[in-house]
Amino acid sequence: MQHTLKSNVVFAGTGLHSGMPVRMVVKPASADYGIWFRRTDLDATDTMIAARWDTVVASRLCTLVENASGIRVSTIEHIMAALAGCGIHNALIEIDGPEVPILDGSARPFVAGLLAKGIRMQAVPVRAIRILKTIEVVDGDAVARLEPSDMLEIDFCIDFDDAAIGRQKKSLNMSNGAFVRELCDSRTFCRQADVDMMRANGLALGGNLENAVVFEGDQVLSPGGLRYADEPVRHKMLDALGDLALAGGPILGRYVGQRAGHALTNRLLRALFAQADAWEIVECGIPAGRKLPGMGVLHSDIPVHC
Repeated sequence: MQHTLKSNVVFAGTGLHSGMPVRMVVKPASADYGIWFRRTDLDATDTMIAARWDTVVASRLCTLVENASGIRVSTIEHIMAALAGCGIHNALIEIDGPEVPILDGSARPFVAGLLAKGIRMQAVPVRAIRILKTIEVVDGDAVARLEPSDMLEIDFCIDFDDAAIGRQKKSLNMSNGAFVRELCDSRTFCRQADVDMMRANGLALGGNLENAVVFEGDQVLSPGGLRYADEPVRHKMLDALGDLALAGGPILGRYVGQRAGHALTNRLLRALFAQADAWEIVECGIPAGRKLPGMGVLHSDIPVHC
């Protein structure tokens, strides 16, 4: 069955790239509503933006959606991952700025807020997207691929020259709350050289050592070090779930990412939906729905080491 929130949940913080303070309210929505953003700080006629693969526009270092009137919201990947990982299919996200707050750099604060308010079942089956044949996109040495599977699986590999990151690989079956237990508290990461370059270009103005893991060579500069030895690849999986959530419904398939990022995952969704014989819509009632991310997740599943 589809799910929404029981009541509103409020988040406040600053944008990672803009550095601007922002207040965001996630509200319950009716069945089949999907996920939408609404800019409350603008007087424009059309301030609604669908959180969907075909509203994504090119952006550096984050996922950005835009409506036909040019109204935008950026850095949506962590809240989208939290909604998908908690099994929430319908919500209206009201935001008074152009960028979702970064909070601690992970999806954990979003997950905690959503689960604290509670999730309400709706008497309508989930419409999932079943992958029927393999679809792959490539950009240099980066690869993103979707393969048939009866549940969502994510398999990711990263490879960095920095000794503190190196080569990391992880695979997860995303059913039964795996996202909340294994991935939600993994923070965004970057190298000190990347920070310097981004700030020189007017980006990462709200970033600091408390909301991102910063590496330099073999050192972790952020206080307290890593939450997991493989926190970077876990965060890439978190990002992938958030970007896949823009498909418009849960995916039943195996996602494989090798050095993939936001743009490549969106290219993958566009390639998928361009081939009508590569996917189908299936209805998931209560038994089948148990394979979907977020089904049966509890507040106690949130990692406690943070």
